[in-house]
Amino acid sequence: MKIRIKGNSVRLRLSKTEIDKFASLGYLEESTEFGTAKFTYALASSADASELCADFNHQKITVYVPTNVQQEWVSTDRVGFENKQRIAENKTLFILIEKDFVCLDNTFEDQSDNYPNPNAVC
Repeated sequence: MKIRIKGNSVRLRLSKTEIDKFASLGYLEESTEFGTAKFTYALASSADASELCADFNHQKITVYVPTNVQQEWVSTDRVGFENKQRIAENKTLFILIEKDFVCLDNTFEDQSDNYPNPNAVC
């Protein structure tokens, strides 16, 4: 699972294997260690969530996905879901979860578990 954060936006991208794990477990978590500190991000299915939402507690970002959204996402060709979560007066957090496609340009990372890029078809 990859995370991209810029300003008030968070994007998570999942490979095929990660989508399969999320389908069966309803939860995924990744961590990055910084010496004695650790930053963690997670994706969790939630029967209590009515829309994509996120929180940040104890150096961990958790994005919550409504159960019906999780089921649709993992069982169809739908690429992703997004939401603007209101976090304060006149402030929102943009949240996007999506399936990870193979890059069309040169990259050094392993992309063997990514989804075929629909833009690669002529």
